Amino acid sequence: MYGYSHAIVIGASSGIGEQLVRQLVIDGTKVAAVARRGDKLGALANDFTGQVLPFSHDVTNFGEVPRLFQEITQQLGGLDLVIYAAGVMPEVGGQEFSFEKDKQMVDVNLLGAIAWLDQAAVRFENTKSGTIIGIGSVAGERGRQGQPVYNTTKAALATYLEALRNRLSRSGVKVVTVKPGPTETEMTAHLHMKGMMSSSRAATLILTKSRKNGEFFLKFTHKIAFAIIRNIPSSVFRLLKI
Repeated sequence: MYGYSHAIVIGASSGIGEQLVRQLVIDGTKVAAVARRGDKLGALANDFTGQVLPFSHDVTNFGEVPRLFQEITQQLGGLDLVIYAAGVMPEVGGQEFSFEKDKQMVDVNLLGAIAWLDQAAVRFENTKSGTIIGIGSVAGERGRQGQPVYNTTKAALATYLEALRNRLSRSGVKVVTVKPGPTETEMTAHLHMKGMMSSSRAATLILTKSRKNGEFFLKFTHKIAFAIIRNIPSSVFRLLKI
């Protein structure tokens, strides 16, 4: 259905990343699953013997990426899809400013993505084919007061992916930005929000939208809502609790 043969999913041990691995394998894709928690990767690989190759890696170890990327592509025997799904969103109090938490979000959500997707960009530009997917968020649409740095990392990721798309499209490479809303994952468990999308449903929509180059919300209602929110004057927006 999706048409991918060999894929790398970074951030594959839980949530959307795990579901992306499962759905790709069911569709016939051989997948390298990359994440920090080796035990969870091992369990995932055991569910799909021979079709999931587990690679334990902390995405903040940026220097490991070039060697690991080459090792993975050699073991896979090819590559036509790379998905960066790793992300963290620690709890931040309404009056809290924690550089330690902020740095963790920048390292995982943004710099880890750049480290991995730069490698994918070089390879795909040379092969004149391939698809890169970055998992963004509606949180990057405005600077909301509740999560200043999480919002920043998702906004910066969207800009980086747009720049990659503009650079690589002439080479036949697709760069897809997807912006889920609240989704049921370990990362969002503390939010206790109603009506969150399941990780499985989000993964299905992401893979469906990956057929086209561009930037996509997972819900049409979000597309409309954030078109309005982006145009609210800053002086008004700061008074709103959204």
